[in-house]
Amino acid sequence: MADTTLSPPQRPDRNWPSLNALLARRGFQKWAAKFPLTRPFVRQEGEALFDVVAGFCHSQVLMALVALEIPARLMQGPQSVAALARLTQVPEARLKVLLQAGAALKLLRLRRGGYGLSRRGAALVGVPGLQAMIQHHAVLYRDLADPVAFFRGESAPELAGFWPYVFGGEVDPQLAATYSDLMAQSQALVADDTLDAVRLDHVRHLMDVGGGTGAFLAEVGARYPGLNMTLFDLPGVAPLAEARFAQAGLARHTEIKTGSFRADPLPRGADAVSLVRVLYDHDDATVGALLRSVFEVLPQGGQLIISEPMSGGRSPTRAGDAYFALYTLAMGTGQARSATRIVELCRAAGFEQIRAPRARRAFITSCIIATKGSS
Repeated sequence: MADTTLSPPQRPDRNWPSLNALLARRGFQKWAAKFPLTRPFVRQEGEALFDVVAGFCHSQVLMALVALEIPARLMQGPQSVAALARLTQVPEARLKVLLQAGAALKLLRLRRGGYGLSRRGAALVGVPGLQAMIQHHAVLYRDLADPVAFFRGESAPELAGFWPYVFGGEVDPQLAATYSDLMAQSQALVADDTLDAVRLDHVRHLMDVGGGTGAFLAEVGARYPGLNMTLFDLPGVAPLAEARFAQAGLARHTEIKTGSFRADPLPRGADAVSLVRVLYDHDDATVGALLRSVFEVLPQGGQLIISEPMSGGRSPTRAGDAYFALYTLAMGTGQARSATRIVELCRAAGFEQIRAPRARRAFITSCIIATKGSS
């Protein structure tokens, strides 16, 4: 297995306490900031630390820009502060502070007479589902308003109510449409990276478990025309999936089976099963039971495809450990797992041949492929 997420175990270093004490000493910091050989590192670390301190303000600048539709308004070209103020109904003086902040974050660029989009800002508009996810972050920010209470488990996260499907059972159709639309908008990128890492040429029939409105299977069908596919998910999302498959011209090659993998047996007949952004929604007990169910319904030589953001394990990552880990914690049941931990769960379910292709963009998704042995 090519697992690049782990570093070798590190031996405890008895010198760290004294080194930390030295680095924390104000006199040493002043000296290091002036000494030519250490000055660049001190400045770099200082700027990085300040970015961590100011991170919440940065996220709120991003939220305000998106909520006010400023990137979209600038797609046709630069505009003046006065023009944007009229469109957004924000006082010019306050809007200029926001626009300057957006330029500082390299989302906007100062232009003659106003502000325009940077390359990063244009990408923000173009990435499917990104702006919807950013606006949805308002829920997560409210959950983190008291971070100490959050990590102590003393608060009741609002995000858990936004994703009620993780608890199983029936889901209100309107709420199902809300969360399914949010997930579907981001699935294009996830599908691209997953299908670049996993080849399905040899697959006869793919079943996507927990596939929502079928966004992932629609991308699969576009890349592999004629592949037979089954979507298995809660009844509330079935009509949306059916409409998506019909619109994509995939109705002949797809079928929809409804049920909850927490309570119902999985359909048989597929020689590959995909779990796309499913495991990190659930605790180990639920994941273990699901993996055993998948192992049971797969034929010998059948393949399990897991695709989701993962923790860095012993080499923590900003995306996996400082974002997705908090997000899943707020959901109430999930957790971001390392590739190594997911492999352990797959082995416990019976899978033996397991590999982890190198992720192209780990902040979007990573993949694990497990094959049911012939013995």
